[in-house]
Amino acid sequence: MAKAQDFNTVMKDIMGAFPVDTKSMEDAFKNQAALNEKLSGVALDAAEKSAELSSKWTKETLAKMSDMTKAKAEPADYAKAMTDFASANAEVAAENMAAFAEIAKKVQMDTVELMMAAGKDLQEDAAKAVKKATDDVQSAAKKATAAK
Repeated sequence: MAKAQDFNTVMKDIMGAFPVDTKSMEDAFKNQAALNEKLSGVALDAAEKSAELSSKWTKETLAKMSDMTKAKAEPADYAKAMTDFASANAEVAAENMAAFAEIAKKVQMDTVELMMAAGKDLQEDAAKAVKKATDDVQSAAKKATAAK
């Protein structure tokens, strides 16, 4: 009768043949966490600036609306108040949209800068890992040759 193979032993042998460098895994995790922290900082800073801009825009709009809603002596004054409000609101909207665009532009620039720095770090880490692996293989080959 065939004996059942012990897969625990097989898995241990397989995992032992492919050692994992936990230090590099820990470093990768730390680097990823640091990058995420920086990216979160960029996003939160942009959200804060956007909220401040929205609040300022709302306050300005409400102030202009209070002028528009005051009682007028002549019906034509209501039309003039509406026209003045609309033109002032359009002007402020253009200014605020430009400010929102500047916030978005800064987020984009900061993100690209962070990603470029992360890519450079990743490239350096990969080069070190390849060099270490090459050295390990060469060392193992020398030992195997010397053992014969």
